[in-house]
Amino acid sequence: MSNRTEIGTGANTPSARLQHLFENHRLTPTQRRIAHCMVRRAADVPFLSSVELAELAGVSQPSVTRFAVALGFDGYPDLRRHLREVAPVEPAAAASANEYQQAVEAEIENLRHLAQLLADPAPVERAGRILAESRPLLVLGLRAAASQAYGFSYFAAKVHPDVRLLDEGGTTLADRVHAAKNAGATALLCFALPRHPKEVVEALAYAKSAGLTVVTVADSAFAPVAPYSDLLIPAAVGEGLAFDTACSPMLLGRVLLEAMCDNLPEAQARLEEFDARAVERGLFAE
Repeated sequence: MSNRTEIGTGANTPSARLQHLFENHRLTPTQRRIAHCMVRRAADVPFLSSVELAELAGVSQPSVTRFAVALGFDGYPDLRRHLREVAPVEPAAAASANEYQQAVEAEIENLRHLAQLLADPAPVERAGRILAESRPLLVLGLRAAASQAYGFSYFAAKVHPDVRLLDEGGTTLADRVHAAKNAGATALLCFALPRHPKEVVEALAYAKSAGLTVVTVADSAFAPVAPYSDLLIPAAVGEGLAFDTACSPMLLGRVLLEAMCDNLPEAQARLEEFDARAVERGLFAE
């Protein structure tokens, strides 16, 4: 398989157009950080100065200039002029709601972006086939992404014969990946959310070196895990509260579950068997 990461970019949205602009460029970590910021603020970027963009991305103003030059432009003004020509959008309107409402509205917008991305179902369908064929199937998510990985694994185990959750780091993480590979695993699903633990990047690098196909749900196509992912599907997180919100990555996880079920002929029978056993055991109160 090629080392190039395939990225689901969806419909012709401002963020998708920005991602397309950055594709096929070898970006430094600082430049990926700028690209990440621009995708997240796609509606505002054509109206931001280089100083404003640098502040938002947490980099220096000269780094923004070098980034524009790396993309083939004369400088940042030339890049901004290009964005205004090819992706004209109105700057985001100032919000009058309180901070809690703003956080909810931001998540609604993230879900809209996800819906637009899924207008092209091919990446999700491909991911579903990859996940269904792996026996066992590894699911990785550490720290902030641990709940996403656990949620996927909980439901996936009802239809997939062998799901192995990796939600704890440490020196045994590579050992567990190695053991799954020896048991026949061909794929690993990773949930990667900020702040990105180095252990996740290292685990994906190890999984790739072991020959596993890596499917990743990340907050951005330019997350640190991108170079180690064969198929990356972005789902933005909300940043309006003290701690990030992750409605979009969670929903994308459920979409991937659906796509995996579509490729598991025995999925319906397994669900019916589980329901029958649940009734016998009186598992649920309703």
